[in-house]
Order: sequence, then C-alpha cells, then structure tokens
Amino acid sequence: MRFDRSDGVFCHVTSLPGAYGIGDLGGGAREFLSFLGDADVDHWQICPIGPTLSVAGESPYQSPSAFAGNPLLVDLDGLVDDGWLDEGDLRPVPEFPVDRVDYDAVREYKLPLLRTAFDRFEERATEEDRAALDAFVDDEPWLADYALFRAVSDARPEDVWTEWPAPLRTRDPEALSGAREDHAREVRFREFVQWTFDRQWRDLRAVATEEGVSIVGDVPIYVALDSADVWANPEAFQLDEGNRPTVVAGVPPNPGDDGQRWGNPVYDWERLSESGYDWWLDRFRRLFELADVARLDHFLGFVTYWAIPEDSDDPADGEWREGPGRDLFETVERELGEAPFIAEDLGFEEPAMDELMAEFGFPGMRVPQYADWCAEGNEYQPMHYSEGVVGYTSTHDTDTWAGYFDDLPAEQRDCFRYNVGAGPDEPVEWAIVDEVWASDAILAVTTLQDLLGLGSEARFNEPGTLAGNWEWRVTREALDDAIADRLWELAGDHVR
Repeated sequence: MRFDRSDGVFCHVTSLPGAYGIGDLGGGAREFLSFLGDADVDHWQICPIGPTLSVAGESPYQSPSAFAGNPLLVDLDGLVDDGWLDEGDLRPVPEFPVDRVDYDAVREYKLPLLRTAFDRFEERATEEDRAALDAFVDDEPWLADYALFRAVSDARPEDVWTEWPAPLRTRDPEALSGAREDHAREVRFREFVQWTFDRQWRDLRAVATEEGVSIVGDVPIYVALDSADVWANPEAFQLDEGNRPTVVAGVPPNPGDDGQRWGNPVYDWERLSESGYDWWLDRFRRLFELADVARLDHFLGFVTYWAIPEDSDDPADGEWREGPGRDLFETVERELGEAPFIAEDLGFEEPAMDELMAEFGFPGMRVPQYADWCAEGNEYQPMHYSEGVVGYTSTHDTDTWAGYFDDLPAEQRDCFRYNVGAGPDEPVEWAIVDEVWASDAILAVTTLQDLLGLGSEARFNEPGTLAGNWEWRVTREALDDAIADRLWELAGDHVR
C-alpha cells in the first residue's frame, strides 16, 4: 500500500473564495489551506487545473492541454505584487456572484488584465525576469507547442485543428516556422501566462506543505481532440495520414442504456510502447511537478478500452481492445519511482483491472451513494470498505450527500439511519462523514459541499449535461472554525 491512513477534502480551485469572480491561486486558496491545516486534514483533492473552454461547458476534463494551467486561476493580486499590474488596473471590480462562477464575466474581466500584465512585463522586466521566463520555456518541452496551438486556434476560432490547412494540421516544419513568426507576440503572451501560473502554483503548493496538506491531482485518461496534446503528438494517437482520428473512445451499451460515444481520440499503445511511453512519462512528470498524489480517471482504459469507429455515432459499433496494463506502470516506476496513484474503478467489473491495481498497490474508490442500504454486506456501505480503497462521501460527478439522501426512497433512508446508528435528528451529512472516517478505507475523503450540508443546488457537475456545471463556489464565511474543529476530532478518533 502506497498510502498511510489519512483523510482529505475535495474542493476544486474554481470553487474557492476570491474577489474576482472565480477561485484562484491567491488569498482564498491560502485561507482554504489554513482551514485544512486547522482541521488536520492530510489531502486537498482537486479536478484537473488545465484551461477550460465555454464550448466544452467549462469542463476541466475537456481541456486544450493536459500540461498547461488555467489562465483564469492566475491571482491578479500576485501580478500587482510582481509589478506587472497596478492596483488601479483592477478597478472597478465587477459585481460578481459570490456563490457561483460566471465564466463569461470572469473572462471579460481577467483576460484583458493578463494582457496588460504581459505588456508591462515586456516594458519593465529585468534581465533576470526574462531569463527566468526563458528558462521555464526551455524546461517545459510541452509549452512551445501549446503556446503556438492556442495562438493559431485564436486566429481561427471557427475551426478545430483537424480542419486547419494540411501543412499546419500535419505539422510541416516550414508551416510551423511560419506560424511561429506570424504569431510571435501571442505565443510569447501564452508562455508568460503559463510561467506566471506555474510560479503562483508552486508558491501555493509550498503553503500547502507548511500546513501539512498534500495535493491530490486528477488525470483524465483521455484528452480532448481539439487540444495541443493531439496536434503536437499525433504519433501517440490512432490517427490517419491526415492526422484525423480513426477511432474514438466511449463505453459499450449495457442493459438499460445505449452506451456512450465520448469522441476523444484513443492512444496508439503499440507505438507508445515502442517509444517507452514517452508522452505518458512527460505527462506524469508534469503532474508530479504540480501535485503529490494523482487520481487516474477511468482506470479500466489502461487495461482494456472501447474503440468506436470515428465515422460511427453508435457506441455499439465499437470493440474492446487491449490497453498497456502492467507494462506502462512498470515503465513509470522504473523512470519516475513509486507513483502514488488512486484508481477510479467505478462502474466496471473487470478481473484484470483488479489484478493490476492489486499488483501495484493502487487503491480503488468507493462512493456510498451507490449503496443499497437495506442489503446486508453491500460493498458500497462504508462499514464494508477494505483497506485497499479510498472512501468518498460524494464526488465531483455525484449529487451532494444531502441531495442524494433527499431523493432516496423512505425505506432506504430508514435503512441508512439504522445501519449507521444515526438518530432522526442527526444531520445526515455528518452521519456519512463519520461513517466514512470510521471505515477501514486507507483514505477518507469528503467534499466541501457535504461538510456544509448543502443540497442538490450545490452539485458541482452532472455528467452528460453542459449547462450549469463547474460553477459552485464557497464563501469565506462558510469556512467555519466549528467545521474545522469537528474534522480535527474525527481525525483524532480515526486517522491519527
């Protein structure tokens, strides 16, 4: 087992308090880390922190880069401290909602300020500043392609990159050189923003270390088609000669559903194996520059994956194909050392997946919202969790615990209270937190929404929908000392 008995709180960065319409890497994040430190919480779990797009519903799981940071998370006050913005530049601050993110309003306010900061950098930066930016570009091999990709994408907003002219789409060296020259200033701006994000994130991670909190990052197994990852690394994916996907990812039909066609390109695992999984090693290296632990989303896909012909809209036309399995993770351990991964193994029963997790000591996930509370010995009831799992009260993709409980049939609600010994007046959110913390799970994790007892109105994401997701935010006043004290007591009872 790669973990000590420990606990954590899930809250994505965008959900944190802050004055500029969205949680960012500034004071609100530091206050949240102080809250976790006071509660003696071991882990802060987040969603992917890459750029998000309105066309993808702001999903952090459909980012144009698996390596870059989200510019909307850059702390503007930090840019004032750097000297790239003045206090007056920030005024007036729009009247942003405090309980949700209005992404369009945040973009309208923040992006011009990032460009102002870049202009000031170009005017005022010392040789030391410029050398630091150049060193960051040199040290991060993904950055040059990412910056060029975003520059060209901005110049061609009507197209995804698979519709670009062939020389750019297939990465003809002369076309790439010409594009870098044509978009030189925009490329430099993108590099500056990523350098700024990286410095601020590392400062925030240092604060987390001081508070005794490790950061749990998230690795979506697939990347978006319209991303720098696919455009810059066509050899890592199953593409045709024109660099367009031949098959895409999804899941097959099951009894009661028609399956899902996700549309993400799938990996060419054979060629990746021949290259020593270089793209994945680069991805994991970057991840562990930014986080201490990683949740591997859709872990099944590393064992076997459903490949649907790109020209078919029917998931039933797909087929199961073999993933890299142990060969990938042996390579990761040989090159990077023992990696602290959590495997998202929900929804599929696959012995080969269970064997791979057991071989490498990756804990799986258990979420009590999948439990039958009236069935004896149900594996999703926390009292039956094994040491080899991470127990969650909720996740970013489920309802909040209070929302889930409100929708349960009366018999299930009664069985839950009976099973966990919760009286009729005991808040159900703390009953489940207590139960998960008291389980044998190696990690016990709850969401901030569950700590606050919030209902379905605070749900973070509803899979299969685009509108209204990823918006929920917490206020500073809600980070209450009484909640921190109760978590501290739970840690004393069950973790420390």
